[in-house]
Amino acid sequence: MSTPHYKMYINGEFVDTDSGKKITVINPNNEEVLGTVPSATVEETQEAINAAYEAEKSWHQVPAPTRGSYLHKLADEIRKNPEPWIKNLQEEQGKIRSLAKTEVMFTADYFDYMAAAGRTYKGEVIQSDNPNETILLKRMPIGVIAGILPWNFPFFLIARKMAPALVTGNTVVLKPSSDTPIGALEFAKLCDKVGIPAGVVNFVTGPGSIVGNELSKNSKVGMASLTGSVTAGKRIMAAAADHIGEVSLELGGNAPAIVCDDADLDEAVTDIVNSRYDNNGQLCNNVQRVYVQEDVAEEFTQKLVDAVKAITYGDTVENPEIGMGPLINQKALEEVDRQVKQAVKEGGKILVGGKPVEGKGFFYEPTIISNCKQKNSAIQDEIFGPVLPIMTFKNLKEAVKMCNDSTMGLTSGIFTKSLDRAAYAINEIQAGETYVNRNYFEAMQGYHAGVKESGIGGSDGMHGILECTDTKVVYIQRHPENI
Repeated sequence: MSTPHYKMYINGEFVDTDSGKKITVINPNNEEVLGTVPSATVEETQEAINAAYEAEKSWHQVPAPTRGSYLHKLADEIRKNPEPWIKNLQEEQGKIRSLAKTEVMFTADYFDYMAAAGRTYKGEVIQSDNPNETILLKRMPIGVIAGILPWNFPFFLIARKMAPALVTGNTVVLKPSSDTPIGALEFAKLCDKVGIPAGVVNFVTGPGSIVGNELSKNSKVGMASLTGSVTAGKRIMAAAADHIGEVSLELGGNAPAIVCDDADLDEAVTDIVNSRYDNNGQLCNNVQRVYVQEDVAEEFTQKLVDAVKAITYGDTVENPEIGMGPLINQKALEEVDRQVKQAVKEGGKILVGGKPVEGKGFFYEPTIISNCKQKNSAIQDEIFGPVLPIMTFKNLKEAVKMCNDSTMGLTSGIFTKSLDRAAYAINEIQAGETYVNRNYFEAMQGYHAGVKESGIGGSDGMHGILECTDTKVVYIQRHPENI
């Protein structure tokens, strides 16, 4: 049986690369080859940028509700037949079926939500110091927006990058991760099917060192938008600096969860486990370190260990009811294992899990590490896998101080029945998001953004839509004598 090969989508055409180079895509469940995609050249990336640049000249003149109608059509197409997308996420990214289904249907809803913004995003009218004058703030498209996508939510991030950009009059060039490009190139077929004009949406596959670098440094790109690592974000900022290009960066997270002595411990355990081990531990805004108050630490920890021991894992396609799947690739597996071994060297104690799973696939056991110290790497460094370090604290001020002792600040949370404690945490924790007594999962109408090294700019809601616009001030002087 021949290996499927998928083509890029540039200026309304499905094209291969002239270089002849291919990227092989592996199923992380069983290490089998799923297919190949082109490894684009700098020139082919420029071709996509140029197509988007030319298309934007007419696209921004299309009424915003009409632009939004294309997003509605994409949502309808996804809902007509969601199963291929669900299966793709199981095979290409290793998602469990329930989460893959959630991602697919949430993506359809997201397209609809952003489509509606075609009638709701707006500028402002400002009072003038001068008689017979009106001051307007208009929301203008940036131009070409480059979306550099991650592999952990590869289907939804197409919508997160593409939908607000298109509805506000921009065109896009999207670069999917080389670990999960197949679903993106298949999605390009939907863009073609619903009739989005040529050049408005482009998909280019290839390494970040070539495609991502060109998307960041090319002066025809108005904004480079990345969801990825802190290291990648710094590279993009440096590349965009030469032409003062805008950047929107959602980077790493090292989210703390505070469990107070008055918390509903069963609720806290459920929400923390669902968050930390969701997507096989590969999620920037999930719980990554736990601070539990000393008086309830023993009880909480035992409940947590029991819950984690109950997590089932395995091939997400063969076992649709499984609780956790694999890591994305061998490199990720080795890095998580290295971090766990380092944590043990620093005094950490493995309560459950703690090693890779033997056999095919990139599986790591659901793991809990106790006896951690604030300075330890397990607390300070983001672990992108199913590993959860635990520490204790005496009082809330101490816990918040430890939460803030991090270079990152994406999400955070607290479990307590006290309004005063919750309010203190909300005001004092340095993070873009704080969850109170609930799982760490954002709403599309909210605003997803971090502080510190977790990023610049944000996504979702009306504030995320306006991230895709520039503000233009207009002064209109009236002449009453001409009436």
